Amino acid sequence: MNPVPSTGESVTCWHRHGAGVPTPLGRAPLAVLSKVELRVSCKHLLDRDTLNKSDPCVLLLMQSQGQWMEVDRSEVIKSNLNPVFAKIFTVDYYFEEVQKLRFEVYDSHGQAGVGTHDDDFLGGMECTVGQIVAQKRVTKPLFLKYGKFAGKSTITIISEEISGNNGYVELAFRAKKLDDKDLFSKSDPFLEIYRIDDDRSEQLVYRTEVVKNNLSPIWEPFKVSLNSLCSCEEKRKLRCVVWDYDSRGKHDFIGEFFTTFEEMQKAMGENKVQWDCMNPKYKIKKRNYKNSGVVVLSLWKIHRVYSFLDYIMGGCQIHFTVAIDFTASNGDPRNSCSLHYINPYQPNEYLKALVAVGEICQDYDSDKKFSALGFGARIPPKYEVSHDFAINFNPDNDECEGIQGVVESYQSCLPKIQLYGPTNVAPIISKVARVAADEERTKEASQYFILLILTDGVVTDMADTREAIVRASYLPMSIIIVGVGNADFTDMQILDGDDGVLRSPKGEPVLRDIVQFVPFREFKNVSAAATGSCLPLPALPGPSLPSRSLPGGSGVGPAARHTATALCRVPCAVCPVLYDVCSRQCTVCPQLCSMCHVCRVPHAECHGPRTVFMYPVTCTVSHPTCCASRAMLCAVCHMPCVMRCV
Repeated sequence: MNPVPSTGESVTCWHRHGAGVPTPLGRAPLAVLSKVELRVSCKHLLDRDTLNKSDPCVLLLMQSQGQWMEVDRSEVIKSNLNPVFAKIFTVDYYFEEVQKLRFEVYDSHGQAGVGTHDDDFLGGMECTVGQIVAQKRVTKPLFLKYGKFAGKSTITIISEEISGNNGYVELAFRAKKLDDKDLFSKSDPFLEIYRIDDDRSEQLVYRTEVVKNNLSPIWEPFKVSLNSLCSCEEKRKLRCVVWDYDSRGKHDFIGEFFTTFEEMQKAMGENKVQWDCMNPKYKIKKRNYKNSGVVVLSLWKIHRVYSFLDYIMGGCQIHFTVAIDFTASNGDPRNSCSLHYINPYQPNEYLKALVAVGEICQDYDSDKKFSALGFGARIPPKYEVSHDFAINFNPDNDECEGIQGVVESYQSCLPKIQLYGPTNVAPIISKVARVAADEERTKEASQYFILLILTDGVVTDMADTREAIVRASYLPMSIIIVGVGNADFTDMQILDGDDGVLRSPKGEPVLRDIVQFVPFREFKNVSAAATGSCLPLPALPGPSLPSRSLPGGSGVGPAARHTATALCRVPCAVCPVLYDVCSRQCTVCPQLCSMCHVCRVPHAECHGPRTVFMYPVTCTVSHPTCCASRAMLCAVCHMPCVMRCV
């Protein structure tokens, strides 16, 4: 129970580490089944220090393409062989994939950080995410190199699936007149918050920093998810404990109090935001004992993390722009080898990608009108090179009626232009960004812009494109880049930023990841509906909207209506329902998967049973709005709710 202020120490392991876990190339991206929180504690660690005990730190690594990559690390806990780490690791859990994890425990050395020598290594343990999720609590021995036991050392991993309310709460505490536990100075207090689970076990939620030599400390504000704090249950008990920090790990107990999230909320509203910090032993022994100090809640602020569906239901309008590469590297459109060749019997790759992504996006576009632009061609009447021309040749109105309108304009445009070059992408990004900037100035957040760029190769204006993306990351827009053909797409993967933060030529980082690149060749042999469901879509506004938030296959279009991939918990090899060439398109029941019973289509279109859910989800409609029995299905969102209607 040692407090460990984050030291920012550098960590290097005897495994090869990286900045993150890149998505493996060469396979279709998997839909995230869920996010899982992992809590770590250890017992009976080896003591590597001569004068004091070890200062342990745990590193989480994940295997990617045969290499171990560092995902995250905990804080360092001073002088403790039985640490309970406050750091909560969050990992994405893919049902169909074996995700190998490795936990490594090291002895830290102050400013020197975690060393790479064997003497600093306290032990490691390997397992899979699936094992932890299935068992919920895993305790295993720690091993040194070459399979040798690390004494009696063990590590315990507790998993919890993130569900329910996606919000988080910002809290700040201070205390007054705490008991003085030190002889020659004042106490060095810190606060720990524990969640009491249904089995009466306690889970450490947060540990504050230590405030030195102060009986009336003011701790720094912190943020914690509602899932971590109270499992999204407002009445779940919380135990808050105040300790006097000891550098040898033998902290002195000052006092404790119990509260709930609901009580905190009411206390802030009534300005009664303090609790007596009680020491049960003193209460029994001392007749006039009142308390060991008072703890005050000085800040309580709830933040809801809105999903993409929340934005859509709230009236946010999606504006979709298509940009098509008409450079000469695509080949002469009259030649059957050209990527732009119009085959009367089947669409070319540009059309396949356009339809696959566009049919998903058009369901969220209120007017179903898409701006359609081209770049890299000589256009009439003067046949000068243009990098942002309307493919319908109407500069005053570049919009087309739906995806079919874009297809028709594309086919009509090809005979009228001359494919040329270079492949300059920055002008298109800047053009859409200017429109998004106008929306940003309204401060209403009512419109969001998605730019789909279809291109066959290397970007010529890489520096300008990076600069344009950094500027656009501050605006309500995202960019999908689909690589068509078999060219080298290294530049596109750099723009994606999955292997590191994208920066402008001047070194300025993007505010948020707004670019998603995917080579279309990975999906060219998959059906159109499945292609649309598998193509990843980019991060949406702000940190509150996670990457790939657009749900594949949840629209009302013909291609999207029968897609069964985004929420299905059953791998294709196990599912008894017939699947069409691994496309995850259910050929038996277009409404419900027979195993997980999650509805694939909007309820206005669904005519199948909606009352049978093996994996119920939470109702997203506020209770005053709901007019159905809360024990069954909400009449508005048609999702089962576990709460009663008020």
